[in-house]
Amino acid sequence: MNVREILIKLQLGEIDVDNAVKLLSKTSVADLSHTRLDFDRTQRTGFGEVVFAKGKTTQQLIDIFSEFERRGENVLATRVSEESAKALSEKFTNLLYCEIAKTIILNSRKQAEQTGLVAIVSAGTSDMSVAEETRITAEFFGSRTKCFYDCGVAGLHRLIANIEEIRKANVVVAIAGMEGALASVLAGLVKVPVIAVPTSVGYGANFEGLSALLSMINSCANGVSVVNIDNGYGAGYISSIINKQVK
Repeated sequence: MNVREILIKLQLGEIDVDNAVKLLSKTSVADLSHTRLDFDRTQRTGFGEVVFAKGKTTQQLIDIFSEFERRGENVLATRVSEESAKALSEKFTNLLYCEIAKTIILNSRKQAEQTGLVAIVSAGTSDMSVAEETRITAEFFGSRTKCFYDCGVAGLHRLIANIEEIRKANVVVAIAGMEGALASVLAGLVKVPVIAVPTSVGYGANFEGLSALLSMINSCANGVSVVNIDNGYGAGYISSIINKQVK
């Protein structure tokens, strides 16, 4: 029963106020004992709940997806293991699984039309898993994307060759490991915000992404904001918020 149906029953006198309050509380939060799903989040923030699959059992994920399917809602899960992905694929038919990004989307209804443009620029092929997580997240939240892979500053001509296309975007996501220089270079070439994503790609002194993170935080270029190491989801989410502000 949705909110409208509950209010109609209240108006018709079929239920009293106390029962209406109880029913309304169940429409916003689904208590699965191990997980409390927030179905009111879209109304509050404009974006629905996303499931971080790492650390959850396969059965917990099946329970969560079943509740979203029952309510006719779409859901994105990130950091999904191969084992869980296989089990979910056997249980649900309307899934989109990306092995590179480790994401799964359950489509219970038609997704919103994609608008605007988010440019996703990665330094190397080794950063593609993070770039794909960014792309899938941004598209799930209704943003049109265009990816530019392997455009690191070690071969600057690769970036320059694509810069006019990148400049058409409302926001740019720069994804890089090693020393993380890509974000600073891009921010000096575009008029829009740059979201920097440090990755754990690199040799020993990279410290699993810490060197790139510190480089991006200390960027001399204006317009750079930074998310956590390997956090393609966070970049996709923030880029969609920015993209949707552009009319």
